[in-house]
Amino acid sequence: MGISNVAVSESTNMASPQALKKGSSDGNSSQELQDNFLTLLIAQMKNQDPTNPMDNSQLTSQLAQINTLAGIERLNTTLGMVSGQIDDSLSVNASNMIGKGVMVPGNKILVATSEVEGSESEKETITTPFGFELMRDAESVVITIKDENGNVVREVDLGSIPAGVSSFTWDGELNDGTLAPDGSYTFSVNATYDGQKVSSTPLSYSVVYGVINSKVNNKVLLDLGILGSISIDEVRQIL
Repeated sequence: MGISNVAVSESTNMASPQALKKGSSDGNSSQELQDNFLTLLIAQMKNQDPTNPMDNSQLTSQLAQINTLAGIERLNTTLGMVSGQIDDSLSVNASNMIGKGVMVPGNKILVATSEVEGSESEKETITTPFGFELMRDAESVVITIKDENGNVVREVDLGSIPAGVSSFTWDGELNDGTLAPDGSYTFSVNATYDGQKVSSTPLSYSVVYGVINSKVNNKVLLDLGILGSISIDEVRQIL
């Protein structure tokens, strides 16, 4: 039929603005608060009026608040370390994709004619893979391919396709039986189920040429050459 599947490979009281800005250097870190609190607590216990001792519930509450603050600071530190490790891991995973083909949102198909190896006269038509992502199963999926002028050159009914990502290749054959000239083509997807339209996202093929660690939005981007760059989470399939 001309189209085939692709194999997938705190708050501080009475403090000056300056004191608030300095933070932990002026004794506001949880560790310093704990040290200062314990020093004051010991002094208070030594000098307390035996007839009017400290309120144990208040003491317990103060200790709990400080321990909570300490826990939050430790959690923030840990999260920062984990975030850095995740970013490093993403960069490593992305670098492993260099040189590989990926399916990303887009609707282009490139066509080129190449000589058959071992033959000077025989030629073959090569096309880039294309695909789509369905949000649910579809009873019917029709692919419409257009040339650079917007003319419909090929329509193919793929039949029923399950939800998810599917990839295909076009053999370059047009509706009239001739082969498509070299160039750039676009395609659209019309998927239906029980007469109702099924949401779909067209996917184009590209090769990953490099990895970009973006400092603007702290994302790992893939360099797709003339197609620009995309976030790694936009990749729908690796071929």
